[in-house]
Amino acid sequence: MAANPHHAKRLMVTPGEPGGIGGEILIDAASQGASPLITIDDPDRLLALAKAKSVALNIKAITSIDDADRLPADTLAVLPITWAEPPQAGMASVANAPQVIDAITQAAHFAQDGLVKGIVTNPIQKASLYAAGFKSPGHTEYLGELDGPDAHPVMMLACQELRAVPLTVHIPLSEVATAISEDNIIKTASILDDALRRDFGLHAPRITVAGLNPHAGEDGALGDEEQRIIAPAIAKCAAMGMNITGPVSADTLFHDDRRGDYDAVIAMYHDQALIPVKTLDFHGGVNVTLGLSYIRTSPDHGTALDQAGKFTANPRSLMAAITMAEQMAGQRRGHDV
Repeated sequence: MAANPHHAKRLMVTPGEPGGIGGEILIDAASQGASPLITIDDPDRLLALAKAKSVALNIKAITSIDDADRLPADTLAVLPITWAEPPQAGMASVANAPQVIDAITQAAHFAQDGLVKGIVTNPIQKASLYAAGFKSPGHTEYLGELDGPDAHPVMMLACQELRAVPLTVHIPLSEVATAISEDNIIKTASILDDALRRDFGLHAPRITVAGLNPHAGEDGALGDEEQRIIAPAIAKCAAMGMNITGPVSADTLFHDDRRGDYDAVIAMYHDQALIPVKTLDFHGGVNVTLGLSYIRTSPDHGTALDQAGKFTANPRSLMAAITMAEQMAGQRRGHDV
């Protein structure tokens, strides 16, 4: 029988690509008071990173989640692994890719079983994982597969000023128009509406939907997807009780005067959602996966192999991801009581 996730005491942070900056920013986050954490890694590697950064941090190897719960909150608990080959800063490793994947899998199962509050995933190097046989397009899709057939993972990028959901994610721009459907919009809006209520404490969330074409199609003169697909889907969502508006021209949707009109935006494609979030707060953006049975957040950046080993990487996005996961866990606990 699964444990109650509301009784869990720690978040789990996955290592991501060990040749990237994940370990460095985790050391920074933990030393700066991030919520009690568990990770999966080589404890000696993390100790060496802390020493190289001149960071004072308590790191303790454990054998079970119960061991972590008995540690002081400021101790970074580590489920030990030995990497297939010693990680080298700035070098992605195909040899270590199976362990990167296994760490994600373990973390997801711990979260599903209620042993941790949620998971925060450090960035992966997709090319290395693909070379090792990884079949999913990315983290989000893989976590959805692990969560079972009822999962419908939805990516949301969030910072203090904006929450944005791309309706389509890792597909070529040339395929976006044909990938947009009423069913996809309705399902995505439903998951977003539920998450804003359950995980973000909004009792009547306001959702706005961006158009696909310039000027939201300009009454069909610049494309008919808005009239043919997007507007009918929005009408059906409104009939279901959602506070939802659109389609709105994306070029006027994200400026200061408009962002107070909604709590989240559904954009039609990847860059339409990510560019405004990263422009507003590049170092503080968080990638959140909605539609899972458990909480998952991630820093909104990559492995930064070019920065690894220089100890100059900014930990703000990881710290924001940890803070958001902790807040979501608190909101979910209150919502589910």
